[in-house]
Amino acid sequence: MVNVKDIFSLVRNRRSWVQGLVTLGTNPHLGNFLSGSIYRGKAKSLCVPGLNCYSCPAATGACPIGAFQAVVGGTKYNFSYYITGILIFLGVLVGRLICGFFCPFGWFQDLLHKIPSPKKSTKKWKWLKGIKYGVLLVAVILLPIFLTDSIGLAPPYFCKYLCPQGILEGGIPLSLASKSIRAGLGNLFLLKATILAAVVGLSIVFYRPFCKWICPLGAFYSLFNKISIYGYTVDQNKCIHCKKCAKTCKMDVDMSENQDSLECIRCGECIKVCPTHAIETGNTWKRKEKEK
Repeated sequence: MVNVKDIFSLVRNRRSWVQGLVTLGTNPHLGNFLSGSIYRGKAKSLCVPGLNCYSCPAATGACPIGAFQAVVGGTKYNFSYYITGILIFLGVLVGRLICGFFCPFGWFQDLLHKIPSPKKSTKKWKWLKGIKYGVLLVAVILLPIFLTDSIGLAPPYFCKYLCPQGILEGGIPLSLASKSIRAGLGNLFLLKATILAAVVGLSIVFYRPFCKWICPLGAFYSLFNKISIYGYTVDQNKCIHCKKCAKTCKMDVDMSENQDSLECIRCGECIKVCPTHAIETGNTWKRKEKEK
């Protein structure tokens, strides 16, 4: 009989491979990079879980943030129940595990951080984590609703002006493949390229700076970490409070003190270093029911 815990353990131990397969699975149309075209099939109307640009030539689905902004900024709808419903469903199911395993841009930052260089902790910059909630509220929700043109249309503010994934997956590949696009590049491309360069540089030194400080998708999923079905549980009878989990966690979470931290991406690194095997994963609703 297959042991579910063994499967979870195998997935955690092969996290980078899982991230790579997810990235390839959501971007299978690799030939489009050469042609400079974008896949526009029926699957493009479906949302992928992580941050993956609609304009990426290889993308087979839509980024949830981009899709949400497209609907909110349109004239026909004021709110996207379909997209919001998908995000809420995923959030309630697994919380920010999406960030840890199913986000292509999260994997990109992970790979950058593996480049040999001096590494710096982000613990003293914890206050910056609040920025992503402001980006979610203002750039993703409020601006497309209230800052519209004369016919009620609004640009996707976050995607257009802030998102580094858009320039990485869409802007750069398309401009390399098309002379007409290269000829039309201007200040907006320069702005987005500068943001991407800053994220790349910071990611080499700091672990996942975009996820920690800027990403509105991560901010949304984090809101469900405290109520998601899947999560982490610490057996206080086993825990010796050695703080190895806190020292290992690159997201600056002390698992022994807070199993429902909004910053936890459920990567499983704390489980690997726990000397007493006190950290377990599973249905947290059962754990909270017992605690009542």
